[in-house]
This record gives sequence, structure tokens and C-alpha cells, in this order.
Amino acid sequence: MRNLLLRRVSVLCACLVFSLPAVAGKFTAADFPLRVHVVFRNGIRHYYRAGGYAPSSSLDEVDGLGKANLFENGQPLGFDFNYQCSQPITPQTAFETFMARWKKQGRDLEIVMPVMGGKPGDMNSCDLKVIMKTDTVYVRRDNGIEEEPAAQYKEWMVKHQYDPEHGKDFPASLKGERPAQPGNAEPMQ
Repeated sequence: MRNLLLRRVSVLCACLVFSLPAVAGKFTAADFPLRVHVVFRNGIRHYYRAGGYAPSSSLDEVDGLGKANLFENGQPLGFDFNYQCSQPITPQTAFETFMARWKKQGRDLEIVMPVMGGKPGDMNSCDLKVIMKTDTVYVRRDNGIEEEPAAQYKEWMVKHQYDPEHGKDFPASLKGERPAQPGNAEPMQ
């Protein structure tokens, strides 16, 4: 009887030990090989109010739309998107990208972003419904968003060794020129 109980406890401990890495590493870079830079996004926050007129409320979801660039197989390509997520899309710096993967090729992308108000390393995912552009990317210039040929942007990427898919997250050199830089995301409304 004691041996049976000891075996059961051992099996339970082994299951717990082997399941922790799977839970702890919910999002891995290997599972999200693509990169997405959000050039513009806006959204509307929807709050849940418990009990009707309760003074406290919690964020239920955010929906909105935007413009972004996808980096896939070394090539940049712009797209328009709409989304419905549990949190707003996190603002990005000039060249920062989100890890991403296709859920439905050419239609649905899943991005991974930090949890707002969470602990460092906490991540959340959001699905984007996309409409891919044809041979163009989005760039931010003079406080506006413009389209630029993807081939021209790729030349700029090569010249400045910018390749977010392979860990080159910031251009090597920007001396003496204004880059075709994605820019910061717009504030939420």
C-alpha cells in the first residue's frame, strides 16, 4: 500500500515538473517566426461594469484598425488590419516589432505583445484580420503615413542592416539621412 502511494506521488510530481515549462513558455520565438511593425493603430475600449451602475469597471475588450508592415522571409510588405483584443495594442518605438505567425495565411495574423500592467515577461496575444498590400510598405514621414515600394524599403533595410526577423532590431547606421522609418504608433482614442 505504501509503495503504491509513493508511486502515485512520484508520478504526480513528475507530471507537475514536466508541465511547468510548457505553461511558463507559452509564447516562444520559434513558434512566432514573423515580425510585425504597427505604423498606426487606433481603438475603442469597451468596459464591463458589474452590477449595472457600479463605480468600478474593468476592461473587457478593445477593437480597432490600423496599418502595419509584415517582415516575412526577409521581405517587407504592408497591410491594413482590424482587431478585437483583450487589451490595446502596445505602442512601439521607431523600429520595434512584435513576434507574429499566420493563423490563416494571408488573412489572420497572431501577434504577441507585453501585458499592460503585467510583470516583466508577461505576454498576451492578439489576432489581426489583415488585407495585404501589393508591393508596398507603410512609412511615417513628416507626421504622416505614406506608402513606399517594398523593393525600395528592402534596399534601405539591406543598406542599414535592419532585419527584425534575425535579431537586427535597429538600423546599424542612420548618419546623414532621414530613414524610411516606421515611426511611433498613434495614441489610442
